[in-house]
Amino acid sequence: MPTPFETLKQAHAADWQAYVEHRYVRELAMGSLPQEAFQHYLKQDYLFLIQFARAWGLAVYKSRNLADLRQSLDSLKAIVDIELGLHIGYCAEWGISEMDLAELAESKATLAYTRYVLDAGMSGDLLDLHVALAPCIIGYGEIATWIRQQPFTLREDNPYADWIAMYAGEEYQELVSAELRWLNDRLAKVDDGRLKQLSVVFRDATRLEADFWQMGLDLS
Repeated sequence: MPTPFETLKQAHAADWQAYVEHRYVRELAMGSLPQEAFQHYLKQDYLFLIQFARAWGLAVYKSRNLADLRQSLDSLKAIVDIELGLHIGYCAEWGISEMDLAELAESKATLAYTRYVLDAGMSGDLLDLHVALAPCIIGYGEIATWIRQQPFTLREDNPYADWIAMYAGEEYQELVSAELRWLNDRLAKVDDGRLKQLSVVFRDATRLEADFWQMGLDLS
């Protein structure tokens, strides 16, 4: 029997596949993704992380018990205190300075997805927010694992090997597992009507994540 989260994915299997197996992801796996596309993605991902931090700040506010509050606060601190610094360092390796990042404007795709997530959290509850974040948190882990399983993946001298390794690594996969446990526990307790509402949130967030990949290819 599928888990509640797997049920959400199955309900929107075509959208999920279009996201996790997007042409951007395939080209990244093969090492053939144009450098400009990856750099554009990295720049926008910096802006995404800032909004992601705001989403976890909202999750702190939306938390109704101490365990959820602590989890949300830990996620917020991890982005602000660790991940943003690591991302800035990684961008520097790709020729993108911190000054470049500070002067960026958000792309339409960045605006669309991040504000959708924040709106889902503001208008809904903590579960709405987690479901809206799931394509990012869980999707990236699944994408990295999928890449490593593909016969066309370039194993040596892939310029994007560090990115793949980060999301396929034990630390990130443990984060994915923890998020799946949280989601499956909460989703198992909702009725069919509520699940349909959350299914729409998941579908839309997944489509917006796919648009984020397309943004990288289009340099838009």
